[in-house]
Amino acid sequence: MRLDSELYDVTDGVTVRIDPHVHSEGSYDSSEPVEVILEQAAEVGLDAVAITDHDTIAESRRAADLAADYGLVGIPGVEVSTERGHLLALGIDELPPVGDSLGSTVETIRENGGAAVVPHPFQRSRHGIRKRHLSDCDALEVYNAWLFTGYRNRRARRFAARHDYPGVAGSDAHSANWVGRAYTEVEIDGVGSIQQVEADDIVHALRQEPADIHGRHAPIHRSAYHYSKCAVRKTGYAARQGAAVALSLF
Repeated sequence: MRLDSELYDVTDGVTVRIDPHVHSEGSYDSSEPVEVILEQAAEVGLDAVAITDHDTIAESRRAADLAADYGLVGIPGVEVSTERGHLLALGIDELPPVGDSLGSTVETIRENGGAAVVPHPFQRSRHGIRKRHLSDCDALEVYNAWLFTGYRNRRARRFAARHDYPGVAGSDAHSANWVGRAYTEVEIDGVGSIQQVEADDIVHALRQEPADIHGRHAPIHRSAYHYSKCAVRKTGYAARQGAAVALSLF
């Protein structure tokens, strides 16, 4: 017998696969257009993606607007630099003030309806927030695909479990072919298909619901190459920023 959706409730919920930590050409250390990232995300079977460029949000907003054309839910966000380290702001449309205190940045993100997620915690070389400063957030990235070994991920997972923080996994991809190497699965209740899911639903789930974590480490030689390349780009970016500030003084 056919079940008619007008007579029966068939909206039990759907599972959404999201990569919440991806960089585009908006970041100083990446060169991928958002269109290529979205195409790759759809190809590897993701349902949603968040572009989280460093201290800039323009490309992320553009990706969120384009995502539906690729069958995806687009979530605007940014990896913002705080006084204590980097913080993913997911589900917001405006860039929080760069360099503010961690607590103030978390408050700004929440006031704007977003989720504050700590990426690669405890990893000082990548501006991860240190344990003694990590007192308030909405979730922890407990699996980052770009770590050399699993030690930091295991440590983050233990900390999240001990302090009752939801955990997420992200690829931290800086090129399209690594998108989805780590991803998070969340359940969205009360909808019948992914087409009915909105960005706010996913952000709410990441903030409050248990998630399933999936991921694979990048090979060590690829991680080493990635870190060295990003270090060079970061040095160049810092030099350009310093030059710009110096010129503005004259």
